[in-house]
Formats: sequence, C-alpha cells, structure tokens
Amino acid sequence: MLGLRIIARGRWVALGVLGLLGGQGVAQAEDTAQMTAPYVTPSTDVDIHYELSSPAGDATAHQRMRWQVATLRQRLDPENSPVFMLTSWKDRTLTVVDEARHRESVMPVPGGRELTLPGQHPGTGSYTRLGASTVAGQACTIWRTSDTEGRPSDACYTDDGLLLQVAQQGQVTVRALSVQRTPQPDSIFAVPEGLRQENPAHP
Repeated sequence: MLGLRIIARGRWVALGVLGLLGGQGVAQAEDTAQMTAPYVTPSTDVDIHYELSSPAGDATAHQRMRWQVATLRQRLDPENSPVFMLTSWKDRTLTVVDEARHRESVMPVPGGRELTLPGQHPGTGSYTRLGASTVAGQACTIWRTSDTEGRPSDACYTDDGLLLQVAQQGQVTVRALSVQRTPQPDSIFAVPEGLRQENPAHP
C-alpha cells in the first residue's frame, strides 16, 4: 500500500491514501454507480483525524493526516509522538522526522510507483462494491479489497478519494473522527532546519 501509513503503538500500519493495494491510474469521468474501483487519491486539500483500533479491539490510538493536492504531499502525525512522516509523491520520497532526537531519515516511497498529475486515481486490483455508509458525517462507499498481506478489508471511500474507514473480519480498525476540507499551507509540509541525517532503520 502507498500513502497513508498510520502509527499505532510504535508500528507502521499501511492503509493507503492511494488504495489498499497501492494501485493508481488516471480516472475517466464516469458515474459512481458504474465504477469498478474507488478513487483513492484525494482531489481536495484535507485534514483528517483517525482513530485506530487493534484487530482484537483492545487498544486504540489516534493519527492526523493532512494532504495538499497542488504538490501531492502528505503529512502524518501520530498522537503524542515527536515523530511525523512527510511523503512527497512528486519527488517519490518519504521523510521520517524525529523532533525529539533532532533527526530525519529520507528514503524512496515504498513500492517505487509514481503518482501521475493531476486528477483523481482509482485503485487497481480487485474491488467489490458492498454499499454505502456515513462516517464522521461524510457519505462514503464501502469496497471490499485486500491489504498488502492478502487479508480481506472493507474500505469506505468518499467520491473525492478520502479514506474514512477500514474494517477487517467485522472489526473496524481505522475510522475517521473528523474531516476538514480546508487549504493546507506549505509550512505544514516543511522539514525543520538543523536536523541530523540518519540512514533509514532496517526491519
């Protein structure tokens, strides 16, 4: 999966602003009811707060995601953490910033795919429309697909490409709590000056 990577209790959980399967392609104008896959690239600047739950439902965490359309940049901030992530799809770079340690790690975007400008992008792979829902006051369509480990996942996307909810085996693991479609300034996506470069951590 590309895009949205949510940190929960110290682990990266990939969810994909660009789709659970990490696919992309230029979308043609078509009626939503006729689509065979959701739009998975936001077509608007947005600020979303998410709640994450463990698969067992016994732990929760929160994450903030901000997206700027004009530059295809994304910022992810785990709650109560000095670490945040900046992804530039134009440069195909992922920067992990640790403000407490005054360090940054820069690496290629996982998957090595390039996002085409401009416009929305539908997911590729297998998607099955399940129905409609409302999450955080926003209408979205539920699509069944698979995550990067092949597990069935039900993802709810808005018509303008916002991921609002993910459920696996009936358990909601990701849910948007608030959605604000507001312009995101360049300053949000700037890397602080004076950080020490370090090599990315290996798994």
